[in-house]
Amino acid sequence: MSVVLDLQAAAGILVFIALALPFSSSIASIRWRVVAVAVLLQFVICFVLLRVPPIANALGYLNHAVTALSAATNQGTAFVFGYVGGGPPPFTVTHPGALVSFAFQVIPIIIVVSALSAVLWYWRVLPFVIGAIAWVFERTLGTRGPAGFAVTANVFVGQVEAPLLVRPYIARMTRYELLLLMTAGMAMIAGSMMIVYAAMLAGHFDNMISQLLTKSLMSIPASILFAYLFLPDDTQSAGHAEPGRIYTSTMDALTRGTADGLNIWLNVAAILLVLIASVALLNMIVGLLPLVGGAPLSLERIVGWLFAPLAWLMGIPWSEAPLAGSLLGIKTVLNEFLAYLKLADLGPAALSDRTRLVAIYALCGFANFASMGIQISGIAAMAPERRADLNALALRALLGATLASCMTGAIVGIVAY
Repeated sequence: MSVVLDLQAAAGILVFIALALPFSSSIASIRWRVVAVAVLLQFVICFVLLRVPPIANALGYLNHAVTALSAATNQGTAFVFGYVGGGPPPFTVTHPGALVSFAFQVIPIIIVVSALSAVLWYWRVLPFVIGAIAWVFERTLGTRGPAGFAVTANVFVGQVEAPLLVRPYIARMTRYELLLLMTAGMAMIAGSMMIVYAAMLAGHFDNMISQLLTKSLMSIPASILFAYLFLPDDTQSAGHAEPGRIYTSTMDALTRGTADGLNIWLNVAAILLVLIASVALLNMIVGLLPLVGGAPLSLERIVGWLFAPLAWLMGIPWSEAPLAGSLLGIKTVLNEFLAYLKLADLGPAALSDRTRLVAIYALCGFANFASMGIQISGIAAMAPERRADLNALALRALLGATLASCMTGAIVGIVAY
């Protein structure tokens, strides 16, 4: 069965590439060596990080870091919010699960990680790590300059924060570099959200943070691949980028990072509230339609049917493809947070281990319509003269990010199983 699914996923990789070709500005200009190297790099990154014991064991320690961060955050939430934040309740608890508050216990870690990331940026730790990773992709795929640096930065920061690091260069970036910037931003997740999702999905696999980090690193060549397929004749670099100093001191980094994290926390809570309410309303409306297959229609069932072929192409058995496709559809139409919440609620018998892992990789990214709008407005605020280009490239960036995430899902299924 595994061999059949591996062949299915391998064929899916070719289909994902083929799906990008109708949107290419010049198929004749595509250098297929670049395409092959980008795909090969994804396999190499996945194999080295997951299957080479010394490196896989080293990455396993990141899970201890996530546990420590979660425990430290819980200390803070318990002090600030009391028992609602995880502190001792002033009454006898008969249903412990009812005391878990998503807003005050689960996602406040975003604030802590945002503050720590700002400090590590000021101390030049993150710029050094980002520069080292960017150097690898410059040597292998020729991606250099501001776009290459910002794309790599997406492993650690968000889709608007990464362009901010190269703000002076955006105005003179080529359309390819803008597309790459947008595609990578939606193909990955911010480091703060990576920690949140690792904590949410901790029971699914032992090394969840290393899985999500592996996916983000694989998304760099995947993003380069699809941006290149779309615009192979426009790849000139806008020049060399030096990461600027965003903060003036450690305390400035800590306070501003905390403020940024607070904004993200509030946005996540508000967006989840509105989206979950919207899904409930849509399901009420759709539920008025006649039964299909003896069951009422729902948004999850509809997007599951639409995205099931895409899930199958990632190497997922057809019996599980509608459910996996439903997760992928929720991520694309709404956001990955809701998709991960649904995945976390699924029982162990709902999906096989392979399908669950493939889905985790495919869902790990900001590729949805809301993020597309956020990205356009965020980057346009930094370079208003590029708004027309951003609008013109947005749908291709969304498609490229979706295909990039699907490709990483297909590859991890082949490598891990």
